[in-house]
Amino acid sequence: MAGVSNLGVACGCEPRWVVVGGGKGMGIAAAASSDRSVIRRILRPSKAEPHYVGRLFANSSRIKPLESRRSSCTRTALLDQKIVQHPDVAKSSGVLAYDLVQGSLVEWNSFMDKSVPDPPTAVLLHGILGGRKNWGSFARRLAQEFPMWQFLLVDLRCHGDSASIKKHGPHTVASAALDVLKLVAQLRVTPRVLVGHSFGGKVALSMVEQAAKPLARPVRVWVLDATPGKVRPSGDGEDHPRELISFLSSMPQKVSSKHEVVNALVREGFSTDVARWVATNLRPVSQPGPSSSPGFSWIFDLKGIAEMYKSYEETILWETVENVPRGVHVNFLKAERSLHRWALEDLQRIHAAEELAADEGAGVEMHVLEDAGHWVHADNPDGLFRILSSSFQLLRPSN
Repeated sequence: MAGVSNLGVACGCEPRWVVVGGGKGMGIAAAASSDRSVIRRILRPSKAEPHYVGRLFANSSRIKPLESRRSSCTRTALLDQKIVQHPDVAKSSGVLAYDLVQGSLVEWNSFMDKSVPDPPTAVLLHGILGGRKNWGSFARRLAQEFPMWQFLLVDLRCHGDSASIKKHGPHTVASAALDVLKLVAQLRVTPRVLVGHSFGGKVALSMVEQAAKPLARPVRVWVLDATPGKVRPSGDGEDHPRELISFLSSMPQKVSSKHEVVNALVREGFSTDVARWVATNLRPVSQPGPSSSPGFSWIFDLKGIAEMYKSYEETILWETVENVPRGVHVNFLKAERSLHRWALEDLQRIHAAEELAADEGAGVEMHVLEDAGHWVHADNPDGLFRILSSSFQLLRPSN
């Protein structure tokens, strides 16, 4: 299994390829440029923006360790054990931070050989206040079960490592979808499956609405615990995202510890699970001064996220669902203990759309995930895996 990632590095030096492979030990590794199953190209913004370094995570016996090097201008987080660096870098702008997790049978590199068809690709999109890491373990499990597939995990605008990439407003569902469409175009991949959780579900629908050309036929879209229309929060006792964003906005940008944030959220009435999850958006920072102590700061752009959530509440995509393009199959998944209230009207419109889509050579389908709250991939990953697996079993590479 392999995976490619890019990281933002703000520095004045030239970024390089970074390739990470499996094996024992840790150090720098070398790979010949002809080894297309190992090397992946990097995308980075223009000189006015931070550099973005790509990483490949793979199990490869062809990578041999060399003497370890250190570079003050390259920051990596090792998921496996070896790194290869290469000086050739492609210029790009507006790219999102991403991980590309590849099955063990994927031996493709669109950057070095355009004649080779790209493997089937699934795009996994997180929800508000989330990040690509939310899908990490689930994507690796999919890659193990379906080794001919690759899985693109992104940090949406204003979230995670993408928060440091300047984006023009407005920050909306539509603009987030356009970002992802630009990314898949830059990577030269053609998504066969789009999976979006909550806010990410509407982003996936907006991708279908905005640009049919970059999407393959057939393509399957999974909207996890979100409706195409009005957002209806559940009753009292639930963690409401709007209130959560508002409270986080009142907190200082830098805090002394994650424990401090968790306690503050619990005192405000949010659940311990959500409080701990929110605290994963904190990163260590060094505070200047002779008696400085370690602290943490938020990795997201909370003002931008507030705009995005407002757009999520207001964006209506029923027209896309009720006029699904030929070859597109849209699947809605409702969590049994959903954070959002699924109105009878929503369910009726989805079932009506099922009949319309069937007549037009498309598809709409409704699913229910038992024993799961809104965080479907955490609450019942086995059940979710079983439901989603049908998309990867039906769609196989043409060659």
